[in-house]
Amino acid sequence: MHDPAAARTPVLETRDLSKNFGGLRATRNVSLSLHRNELHAIIGPNGAGKSTLVNLLAGEFRPSAGTILLEGRDVTGLTNWRRTRAGIARSFQRTNIFLPLSARENVRLAAQAKTGTLASLRGRAAGAVSLVAAADQAIERAGLTGSRDRIAGELSHGEQRQLEIAMTLATEPGVLLLDEPLAGMGQEEGERIAALLKDLSRDHAVLLIEHDMDFVFKVADIMTVLVEGAVLATGTPQDVRRNAAVQAAYLGGHA
Repeated sequence: MHDPAAARTPVLETRDLSKNFGGLRATRNVSLSLHRNELHAIIGPNGAGKSTLVNLLAGEFRPSAGTILLEGRDVTGLTNWRRTRAGIARSFQRTNIFLPLSARENVRLAAQAKTGTLASLRGRAAGAVSLVAAADQAIERAGLTGSRDRIAGELSHGEQRQLEIAMTLATEPGVLLLDEPLAGMGQEEGERIAALLKDLSRDHAVLLIEHDMDFVFKVADIMTVLVEGAVLATGTPQDVRRNAAVQAAYLGGHA
């Protein structure tokens, strides 16, 4: 049974999160909450701190100040691989897959790597039924069942993005961080990814960075606007579209 109260409890939360690179303040006191059953889009002009924020959430960067909470647990000091094992998965602006391997092998390796043991990575568990089942389940969820035995390098760009999402799903995350999943796609592939992301947001907390504003306003449940590293506004797409400060700072013709 769906629990509305649980849905409103943040899965991932930041409090006054900041990152400085020397004298450059890439993010400034960013506070936001990600909820299950919600697609939360981060938008803003180039240099607003969007990718820095994703890197902070994924553990690629250590914050200069502030706190990151996962299911109420302070994970600010965890490394990226520990956050993956704790339930935070991310995709990258550029696809991060093993092109010579099949789609299924890519996803199985992602599931296998979650164990974190060298012995399993050397192949001891390569044929484990549970790993293959986890890979096939993730592939099916990502809409790639018909291509699971194809070589990754032979897949279309959109299918490669689907494969990368399948690899994140194989780690059984509660949070998905997706950095420009539509980059380089045509309309048909973009619509397929949009449908996939909406489906994933039914049982994950999804954070999305994307420059295609038409896409973002179509799929997002909640939007946060970053400008010069700070939160300018957070709200529904309708609220953000009507926000005068957002129109002046960023949206322009999209208002």
